Amino acid sequence: MLARPNRLTRAADYKAAVRRGRRSAGAHTITYVRTTGDSGAARFGFIVSKQVGGAVVRNTVRRRLKAVSAKTLTDSLVHTGTDVVIRALPSAATARYAELRDDVTRSLSRVRA
Repeated sequence: MLARPNRLTRAADYKAAVRRGRRSAGAHTITYVRTTGDSGAARFGFIVSKQVGGAVVRNTVRRRLKAVSAKTLTDSLVHTGTDVVIRALPSAATARYAELRDDVTRSLSRVRA
């Protein structure tokens, strides 16, 4: 579970990250990373549309992505003052946790380089 300071909650923050952030696509996700310049904690947001599946499937994918994001915080893959939005593609519905983890970490390291 992500702590409150590590979550994107405002629509304007989502929009800014998607429109002005660096984009990296993987097999199951698209990751947008935007450096805000603030000294605050890194924040994550998730977009899981109905194209991914029904409510149960979408919530399962969202929970897996939250767990992956919490792991990236402990591994220091994301710097402070960074907003990350992860958009799940329809193939994420059938992806295992390890596949999602590899997809997100690969995208984050590509954007960071």
